[in-house]
Order: sequence, then structure tokens, then C-alpha cells
Amino acid sequence: MDVNKINEQLKGKSPQEIIKWAIDFAKTPLVTTNFRPYEVAILHACTEVDKDLKVIWCDTGYNTPNTYAHANELIETLDLNVFLYVPQQTAAHRDATMGLPQIEDPLHEVFTEQVKMEPFGRAMAEHAPDVWFTNIRKGQTAFRDGIDVVSVSKDGLVKVSPFYHWTDEQLDAYLEENNLPNEFKYFDPTKVLGNRECGLHS
Repeated sequence: MDVNKINEQLKGKSPQEIIKWAIDFAKTPLVTTNFRPYEVAILHACTEVDKDLKVIWCDTGYNTPNTYAHANELIETLDLNVFLYVPQQTAAHRDATMGLPQIEDPLHEVFTEQVKMEPFGRAMAEHAPDVWFTNIRKGQTAFRDGIDVVSVSKDGLVKVSPFYHWTDEQLDAYLEENNLPNEFKYFDPTKVLGNRECGLHS
């Protein structure tokens, strides 16, 4: 796959056109979500193209009540085909044994593995996608600035980010145009800083 050529061809295409391009050759596509701000855009765009597309939700167990309410609303209104993955240990048990480690704490790596990396790895192993739709965008982290709409991982997984070049303002307009709710009270216990890479995409 010539990624540079493909990205050149997809330049200026709408998110739905990009998604359709990928769906046309994908055998086992899926989209992942954590219902953070603007996630509704990728979920809406994907389900407009394929209403039965698998939606993988890796819930850390540390979401705010607002985020859980937002997730429930989107699952119902967009009729999402959700597959839920959670850590193997409850948040209450983890809180009692390690609390919420800060980034400089040696336990932070263990914490991140438990609440994010292990459930994500389990989900990807079980569904074995060949195309992975994500809502990552340019300007979020240094790593994400170095990829494009379409990228390919070391193991050959095609990652497609239809809103990669979009700004917050463009997304706000998309949400308003489609009467979609947003969520700003999201909390990621593993990142601490908003511009830190989450670990799933590097």
C-alpha cells in the first residue's frame, strides 16, 4: 500500500468519502471510541456509511458521570453496535491498592497497562481488524503530527482518521449541522496532560 499516494488522493475528500473508501476494501473494519470530546463526529460519520460497523469501547472505569450519560445517549441515538471492554480488575480494588498514580510514579505504567492497554489489546486480538477508524487529529500530539489520514502500523493494520485535518471550529460546525451533542467533562486517568500520547497510537 502506497500510503503517500493514497493520502494525496484522499486530500479534500469528506470524512464519509474517506470512510467509504476504506470500507470498500476492508474485511474486518472497526472504530474505537472512549466518548471523549468530539468522538461523536467519527461515530456519526462511520455509522452513516455502515450502520453495523463494530464500535469498540474500552472503558477505563474512571469516566465521569457526564461521559457515561453521553455514551448512553450516543449508543441509543446512533444505534451503535458496541462491544464493551473493561479492565480485569475493578476501579475500587485498584484504588485501594495503588490509587491514581501520577505520571512520575513507577506505578503509573502498571496502572496504564491495566486500565487501557490490556483491554485494548484484548479487543484488537478478539476482533482482528484490518482497518481501524480513529478520531485522532493533527495538532493533538507530536506523534500524531507525523502521520496523516491513512497510516499503516508495523503489523499491517490500516489506520484511518477521516477528521485528521479538521479544526475544533470545523468539528463544532459539523456537530451543529447534524444536531449532535458533545462532551467536555471527559477524564483520562492515564494521560494527566492533554497533549500526552495515550499509548494506543504510538
